[in-house]
Amino acid sequence: MKRRYKTRKLASVAVLPLFLVVIIGTVIFLVGQYTRDSKMMTKAFSSSVEESGGARLTSSSNGYRIMIDAGHGGKDPGAPGVSGIEEKHSNLAIAQKVYDLLRNDPMFDPRLTRHDDSFVELDERAAMANDWKADVMVSIHGNSYESGSISGTETYYRYENGIPLAMAIHQKVVEAMGFEDRGVRENHLKVLSLSEMPAILVETGYLTNAAEEAVLLSEAGQNKAAKAIVDGLKQYFKGVE
Repeated sequence: MKRRYKTRKLASVAVLPLFLVVIIGTVIFLVGQYTRDSKMMTKAFSSSVEESGGARLTSSSNGYRIMIDAGHGGKDPGAPGVSGIEEKHSNLAIAQKVYDLLRNDPMFDPRLTRHDDSFVELDERAAMANDWKADVMVSIHGNSYESGSISGTETYYRYENGIPLAMAIHQKVVEAMGFEDRGVRENHLKVLSLSEMPAILVETGYLTNAAEEAVLLSEAGQNKAAKAIVDGLKQYFKGVE
């Protein structure tokens, strides 16, 4: 009886190392599989970020992408103001103020088509927004007319998807500037026609109107216009969430 018991005991002892080997092998396999999967996920994520230029992958991660276009620039001065000022300068000043306001708001991720007095082709401006996959594009301009008595704010869109954006921004700019409301209208402007996202062009006021030019060239007036555009963007995106 004792001999048989000893034989069974020896058999159990012999099985124990084999069992441990199986357990250890399984653990090593699972750890290796996890490591491989983790590396594959990391590589896939890195590729996605690289393909997107290091930017966010969705509108909700870093805020809505806003392409701000300061109209004209460089060899293209835009409309002449009643005082001789060139439109390109006031456009850039307002655009930079819009950019600064958006940059400090986590709701938005802004970019400018130009940061200085440089010339950028219209198709390049639209291409910048398209390549970046911007959520909207806002082109900022000042208006002009032969008669200095003409005044007001007007906003243009090209496609139907731009109407809500145009309405939101136009309303805020008109309220803030206090200029005549010249309405929201469709226009086949190149920068709007080539943009693949909702895009609008806002004519903040008439530089050929002495009173409006004075406002648009002042720090206070530019701040008003910039804040109104930002307020319009906020209203627009609250409506599409």
